Formats: sequence, structure tokens, C-alpha cells
Amino acid sequence: MYETDVGIITGKTFPTFDPRTGEVIANVAEGDAEDINRAVSAARKAFDEGPWPRMSPYERSRILLRFADLAEKHNDELAALETWNNGKPYEQAAKAELPLFVRLFRYYAGWADKIHGLTVQADGPHHVQILHEPIGVAGQIIPWNFPLMMFAWKVGPALACGNTIVLKTAEQTPLTALFAAKLFHEAGLPPGILNIVSGYGPTAGAALASHMDVDKIAFTGSTDTGKIVQELASKSNLKPVTLELGGKSPFIVCEDADIDQAVELAHFALFFNQGQCCCAGSRTFVHESVYDEFIEKAKARALSRTVGDPFKKGIEQGPQIDPEQFAKVLRYIRSGIESNATLECGGGRIGSKGYFVQPTVFSNVQDDMLIAKDEIFGPVQSILKYKDLDEVIRRANSTRYGLAAGVFTKNINTANTLTRALRVGTVWVNCFDVFDAAIPFGGYKMSGVGREKGIYSLNNYLQVKAVITPLKNPAWL
Repeated sequence: MYETDVGIITGKTFPTFDPRTGEVIANVAEGDAEDINRAVSAARKAFDEGPWPRMSPYERSRILLRFADLAEKHNDELAALETWNNGKPYEQAAKAELPLFVRLFRYYAGWADKIHGLTVQADGPHHVQILHEPIGVAGQIIPWNFPLMMFAWKVGPALACGNTIVLKTAEQTPLTALFAAKLFHEAGLPPGILNIVSGYGPTAGAALASHMDVDKIAFTGSTDTGKIVQELASKSNLKPVTLELGGKSPFIVCEDADIDQAVELAHFALFFNQGQCCCAGSRTFVHESVYDEFIEKAKARALSRTVGDPFKKGIEQGPQIDPEQFAKVLRYIRSGIESNATLECGGGRIGSKGYFVQPTVFSNVQDDMLIAKDEIFGPVQSILKYKDLDEVIRRANSTRYGLAAGVFTKNINTANTLTRALRVGTVWVNCFDVFDAAIPFGGYKMSGVGREKGIYSLNNYLQVKAVITPLKNPAWL
């Protein structure tokens, strides 16, 4: 745990691994319920007595900007640590994710002194102020697939609003959050404001979600775990919960599509980050008139995908995160074969060391197959055939998830019809995975509650208070 006043009580550690080899990188302090208690106490004291909520918003923004500058300075180190601990390609981490990480903190630094209240007209002689106050101690639990990005999505708005934080890292990927916390200390963040606990979900995570002195919980992860977090929050002090959960996003290729472009974008939508992306376009719906051509080209693109050591230049795909996820992906591939989907390519592991999976493409996938219903979280593309818009809308919406969707068409009327009909939080038209800092992100249905990024994320970390005072002989109302 990174925090200036408290440390891990038990002295226990757990190993964190390199998914390229399965070898131990380091042993990390294992926080448990008592460590969460101490971290929450430190965060509560810092909120109730410390300078952060009482600091001018401009001064808070300056600290966030100093942190962003330090993160930019340490871009290569943070990217290398992310790749080492997570397995994602270094070029992706260094050239795409780290610049956006820095941008997010500069974005929220800009918001810190622009969080305004309101003055409301009353029906009678009263002066009414609406105040937007920091919510207090924010508990945050981040996932392993985008450790730094999820750190920014949660820490940025919480700090900009004047809150204190207890953040639990994913047990698979604790390292970059600890490095980032060190940079925050260097940037001048006061003691007790940001507390990082590395530990396991059933112990540290459950203790945080159920803690009576935590004012808000934000969680990113699986839908099943999100249900547990929400239940623990409701059974304790009924703290508000933001959930960014799973998805089974449709990527719809229309009959007028440029097939070469559609194949490349659908490939990116699914295989990006080893397929370990909550909004991955994991149900590729292709119009029947172009289906066969699409299949052949999608197969060829998957076969040309470069898989290997993510530190090597030109590598598109690294290993899956750990042996459990690796085995889960292979189980779903076997399920697809057993349910009579056509395995076009891939389907097995690569090598005997690490957790590398062949880029896999299935055709003739039906809606009732597990590979079309469940979130696989791996490099497995399922391609389904459809006849018309009404059919694809119905089938695309026939899922418990509603996180995102992709639409590929040249026809603006088709695009408008689909974007309004799809029950999802984000629709990308002729693009995918565009994650600018100002664009809100979150899901419908069982893909989550609330929105992250953009102006909407600030609402997660603010309380609204009405203050009413009488007016005596007012000159105007």
C-alpha cells in the first residue's frame, strides 16, 4: 500500500507475474481488511482535517498538472512496467495509452476550478443556493486489462472534485498504480489523499465495498463481481456505486460497406489488447450479401496478425493476462467447435511458455452459442450473418449487456437508424475504441451504472446541497 502514514500490517506478500513467461516479477504487499481499515481512516482524516478539500481548486489543479508532467516525463518507464505486468504490446502502451493517461489528468486538472453551483429562483422571498460538494472518501477498484487507464478514469475526477481515495489494484497488475502513486507524492499531493492497497478481491476488495466509512464506490470489472460490490455497498451504508462492467458488443457490417476497411476495423474492434477489452466488438454481424467475402478476408487478416513478445517492435498481440484467463479462452474455443460453429483459423495456444493464444475466427455462429452470448475476453472473433436492419437490431439488442456497438456503413440514414435503435452506451460509426477524455463511457442494462470520463464523471464524486435563506424586503425576486 502506498500511503505516507500507514503500511501493511500483516507483512504478507503475494507474487505478481510476467504473462510472457509465467515467471514472478516481484512480491507485492498483500493488503487485507485491517489494511483497508487503516487506509480508510487515513483518507477520512485527510478529508475531515487535511488541506485537500480546503485547498483552492486552482491549487488542486496545479498538483494534478504537475503529476501529468511527471507521468509524461516517465512515459517509457510506465509503459514498460505496464507491458511487463500486463502483457500488452509496448508500442500500444507507450504511444497510445500513456499519452491518453496524461491527457486525462490534464483534462481533470482543467475541471478542478470550474465545478460551479447554481442560484435558483424561489417562488417566495428566499435566496436559494445549490452547492456541489466533494462526496468524501471514495473507494475505487480497478481491473487488470487497462491498469493505468482505469487509474486515470477514477482518480482524476475524484481528486478534481476535492475527495480523498482508497484504491484497490487488480491482484494481477499492481505495479503501475504504485509507481503512479509515487509520482503523485513527488507532485506534492498531501498525505492521506491517495491510498493504494494491493490485494485480493474477496479480502481487500470486499472490505472496501462494505466499509461503513467509505462514502462512494467505483468499480470496473466483470458483471458478476459488480453485483457483489453493489450488494456489499447496499448492505453496509448504502453508499452510491458506479459500475463499469462487461459487454458483448455488436459490430455491424452493412451491405454497402467497403469490405477491406470493414474487415480491418472489425479485426481491431475484437483483437485489440488481446481481446481483453470490455467493449470489444465480439459479435461481428455481417450482411448476407457480403458475408462470404468478409469471412475469407477476416480469416486472412487474423492469420497475418503478429503474436509474440510484446516488447518487440511490430508485435500486435501479446499473451493473455494469466493462466486462468488463458484456460477460459481455450474453453470457449472448444465450446464453439462443439456447438458446430466453423473454426476458420486459430483455436490453440502458441508455444509452451506464457499465455499466448492464436488469433481465432469462427464463422456460422448462431445467437444461442456460448461464444455469441458470453464475454470471452480473448482473441476470438465470432462472425454472424444477418438479412436486414430490423433483424440485426433485434439480435444485437438480445443480450444482457449494453456497453457499446460499432456500425460500418456509407449510408447516413442507416447509421442514424442503428445508432438510435441500439441499446448501448456508446456507438462508434465507421470507427471503434475512440476514447477521448471528454467522451462519457458506460453501459445500459447489465453493463453498468453511471458514466466515466467527461463532465458526467464529475457527478460521481459530488454531493448536491440546497441552501435556503429568507430575504427581508428584497428589491427583487
